[in-house]
Amino acid sequence: MKTYHIKSIERGSADYGWLKANYMFSFANYYNPNQMGFGSLRVLNDDVIQGKTGFSEHPHQNMEIITVPIAGALRHRDSMGNEGVIKSGEVQVMSAGTGVYHSEFNDIADVTNISQIWVIPNKNNVEPRYDQISFSFDANSWQQIVSPNPDDEGSWIHANAWFHHGVFDKGELTAYQFNDKENGVFIFLIEGEIEVNGEKIEKRDGFGVHDTEGFDIKIMEDSRILLMEVPL
Repeated sequence: MKTYHIKSIERGSADYGWLKANYMFSFANYYNPNQMGFGSLRVLNDDVIQGKTGFSEHPHQNMEIITVPIAGALRHRDSMGNEGVIKSGEVQVMSAGTGVYHSEFNDIADVTNISQIWVIPNKNNVEPRYDQISFSFDANSWQQIVSPNPDDEGSWIHANAWFHHGVFDKGELTAYQFNDKENGVFIFLIEGEIEVNGEKIEKRDGFGVHDTEGFDIKIMEDSRILLMEVPL
């Protein structure tokens, strides 16, 4: 088993007043040659957006964009005609494909915290698509929220990738088995403290695992985990 640990304090950051951003990987004005992504996982941003502010309309192309609200809510509009609110307990998936414009505004909550993730697709110039689903916070189990298969649980993207969300109680032990042994898994610990392969992972750390078919996670404190299996 090989691992790759990015501690929360090792992330890039930017403070724009209306937006406080933390970058797990190189993004915008933050560049770190040692943090360029994890396989096809190119972006993992942890954004705190103040009320009555947001991202004005901007374009994307040939990227799978997954947004997981951690707290608060965000209003989405796009050039495909979609408009709605995403909140904690939901995941939004947008395949940018040949090109799409969208905006994201926090006009509902005092403060909204989202995790926005970009995955490099396995095919370019697909027809843009949008999806939004809800998931549960049932304790001590994984819930699949993204996969490559439209007929599977959760939403789907144009990539050989599986995302799982889980909420676990202190003292639990949970296991994860890879769907594809050529993939790697990147853990984003939203809350709590866990241990993988004898290494302590703390709140908002990122932790990659590869060259193994599975691994165990010890729950050291009540935890909320986002787990992303992606091609390397």
